Amino acid sequence: MTVVNENYLKLPGSYLFAEIARRVKAFKDKNPSADIISLGIGDVTQPLAPVVIKALHKAVDEMADASTFRGYGPEQGYDFLREKIVKTVYHAHGADIAPDEIFVSDGAKSDCGNIQEIFGTDNIIAITDPVYPVYLDTNVMAGRTGGYDETKGIFSNVVYMPCTADNNFVPKIPKQHVDMIYICCPNNPTGTTLTREQLAKWIEYARQNDAVILYDAAYAYYITEADIPRTIYEIHGARDVAIEFRSFSKTAGFTGMRCGYTVIPKTVFARTKAGEKQALNPLWNRRHTTKFNGTAYIVQRAAEAVVTEQGQKEIMQTINYYMDNARIIREGLDGAGIEYFGGINAPYIWLKTPNDMKSWDFFDKLLSEANIVGTPGAGFGPSGEGYFRLTAFGDKENTKRAVKRIKTKLTL
Repeated sequence: MTVVNENYLKLPGSYLFAEIARRVKAFKDKNPSADIISLGIGDVTQPLAPVVIKALHKAVDEMADASTFRGYGPEQGYDFLREKIVKTVYHAHGADIAPDEIFVSDGAKSDCGNIQEIFGTDNIIAITDPVYPVYLDTNVMAGRTGGYDETKGIFSNVVYMPCTADNNFVPKIPKQHVDMIYICCPNNPTGTTLTREQLAKWIEYARQNDAVILYDAAYAYYITEADIPRTIYEIHGARDVAIEFRSFSKTAGFTGMRCGYTVIPKTVFARTKAGEKQALNPLWNRRHTTKFNGTAYIVQRAAEAVVTEQGQKEIMQTINYYMDNARIIREGLDGAGIEYFGGINAPYIWLKTPNDMKSWDFFDKLLSEANIVGTPGAGFGPSGEGYFRLTAFGDKENTKRAVKRIKTKLTL
């Protein structure tokens, strides 16, 4: 008899964004004339930068000529892209990263989910709470998290690190030993960040406990404040304990193009059950080359254009556009008397639901009264209850319209 992987059955409910889509569809079916504005799922709305479009056209033309046609490329990514990433993203910030420590992929989400495959299932994971669902759900699927407690909304073998307004959204370092530490900075969903000093404490903890930090830096380009590192490798010792995930999706509008990369320094080790040190870079290389055939050549040429001098200027124009949307949302929430966090170093605004309302109840209220879609905080973990995420990735006119509706149509 064929049996299923019963770890999948431990996953509570449906995937967060699938449930949002279901509720929105149900509302539209009942209210077909409703003008719905989405400030929910973090998809971008602005077009690709001109330098990226130019690179795409050139690469497509190359594919039409037998002398320049490209078939399978190196699974780890073409050298032309990896070398430019090193120069533009890492060396520019004083981070000592080499091209063969970079693995180009189809996006940071995939890598954040797949990285757990190179770790033993006996490892204890620590996650911030609230958390981007992919970190937790993929570990559930792998059988690393134990049973699910429906009353508390937590898994038995997971160390949850609550991040709320009470602790300024800074996770406390666990008192117990953990092996795999997921940190997203700037954070999705809260839009908050950790300072250089705060991250240095995590690196020291990882060094003392033979732990590995899985650091999602997908929104690093949105950082505006000086004391927030643009990469974890700016901090001394991070090369020995941290894996970093990066994305072109929100940085350069590649949500429909699919390109990201993972950095695994050759100095990051874990141990075998016998206690022997094992470098993680070759393990990920084996996993990557076994299960992935490489990101498309034309997409990598487009990504290469992003990390040129001109590309960096052009993508910052779009990033500034989205961050101006964040300003508009923040000012609108101020006007409506709604408490919020984030939106300074990230394109996410994390608001406190009025009158201690449950986050899914606020979702329904916002949708029905103002025809606006956001993301309930409860979908990101137990500590997300009572909070709600808005994104700044809409176009400016819709963002302004949404804010006006919040101020005039939402009854608080």
